[in-house]
Amino acid sequence: MRRILSLTSGRIALGVLTVIALLALFGPLLAPQDPLATSGHTLANPSSAHLLGTDNLGRDVLSRLLDGSGVSVAGALEVASTALVVGAIPGILSVYLGRAFEWVTLRLADTLVALPFLLFAVAVIALLGNGLTQAMLVTGALVSPLFYRVSRAATLAVARSQYVEAALISGASIGWVVRRHVWAKVLPSIAVALAQTIGVGFIIVSSLTFLGIGIQPPKPTWGGLLASDLGYLSYQPWAPLVPALLIMVTVWAANLLADTLRDVSGEAGRALINNRKAHTDRRSKSDLVTSGGAR
Repeated sequence: MRRILSLTSGRIALGVLTVIALLALFGPLLAPQDPLATSGHTLANPSSAHLLGTDNLGRDVLSRLLDGSGVSVAGALEVASTALVVGAIPGILSVYLGRAFEWVTLRLADTLVALPFLLFAVAVIALLGNGLTQAMLVTGALVSPLFYRVSRAATLAVARSQYVEAALISGASIGWVVRRHVWAKVLPSIAVALAQTIGVGFIIVSSLTFLGIGIQPPKPTWGGLLASDLGYLSYQPWAPLVPALLIMVTVWAANLLADTLRDVSGEAGRALINNRKAHTDRRSKSDLVTSGGAR
């Protein structure tokens, strides 16, 4: 965390994501009006009573944006956590549990990559019902090959290390070796993939809710608000900008955090810290020389 905060990009990414998280937690409480209450003031322009105007049913747009933040964030986190569990654990174990397990998991990963997530999610929802949880679990499983390949590649890099082989020869279980030696080496790569997948999750949630999948109206979501606003562009051409901007900024911050995590982890992170220490030492010496010359 100190390395992330030492970079401007890391501070910006964490700041933006913190604001989004606060909106998700406290958005319904901050909503100035009931997000489901209709009125006769349909498609009203922004005013003191409605800071972002009203929609086609007279509902306050700001209140609906704040109330829909929690659903959008929860859906993205559900996609990322499902992909992490479904992908990372088999990816690590595929290195240790033999050729049969490795072959099966590799073929499953290839199959999931080939499936179009949107069509597959629609098919599953048609069978299980229109719910956000079903949609996010399915799309999380379809995104899991990213974690599988990342965790497998990172595990292969340390699986033949002498300390890992010594632990296995001495009788240590695979679970102990993974927890004690492998996980610490794999975690930076998984953290980068997780941050990136959170951004992908926002795109998936927004895409599905844009199509009316996963959430039953009139429950507000960012994607649903964007879809409803597009139908009234002739009356409010500016209306889609706010939900679209929220989605874009959130995805951008998640990708920026992923780039920062990649920069500060592993050898690159150690090189960054060493370069900063060397720069600080040079500045300290320069200041000492300058102050000595002044005296």
